[in-house]
Amino acid sequence: MSKLQKSLILIFLILFIDQALKIWIKTTMYLGQEFNVSGNWFIIHFTENPGMAFGVELGGEYGKIALSIFRIIASLAIGYYIFYLDKKNAPLGLVLSVSLIFAGAFGNIIDSAFYGLIFSESYHDVARLFPEGGGYASFLHGKVVDMFYFPILKGHFPGWLPFWKNESFVFFRPVFNIADSAITVGVTLIIIFQKRFFLHEKRSDEHEEEVVHAESN
Repeated sequence: MSKLQKSLILIFLILFIDQALKIWIKTTMYLGQEFNVSGNWFIIHFTENPGMAFGVELGGEYGKIALSIFRIIASLAIGYYIFYLDKKNAPLGLVLSVSLIFAGAFGNIIDSAFYGLIFSESYHDVARLFPEGGGYASFLHGKVVDMFYFPILKGHFPGWLPFWKNESFVFFRPVFNIADSAITVGVTLIIIFQKRFFLHEKRSDEHEEEVVHAESN
């Protein structure tokens, strides 16, 4: 099995799991509903994010459109990079890491592009798939479904801190999804193993320089 085939299988699996979970959440829970999976530190909490990963938002009508277009362009660039890495015989770890990032980005694009068209609102009621009269938003204006919440540590900042004096905090506060996790894991692996992953490019450049030098002589 080639590296590209392994990449495509990984992308398909991430997208399938991500979308299956999001559709299940969307069609069985209403916004704000939650249940504990393990104690009080692992909670499935249904929320929708109109912006970026981990609940970060880019406000306004134009902000939403700009974000969606940026996601599509970035995903196309990442997809091209995967084919480039395969052609250059890059390490499998790098190919799969970039594939995780692509799958995560594309998974959230699906929500943003199509969920507004195919789902009704989830406020105070479970959303309906393909409702009569259309969905809750137009193309590229859908919201990303998030559900994983890990409030592992709760407490208050110490009184001597200048900006957050005695304020409460929760770690980890953001609610996220499988797609967000795939992006995070992919980026983290690239950072950790960057020397090993990009050694092939250095060797490739050195080989090309040797070839050019030999031809010039």
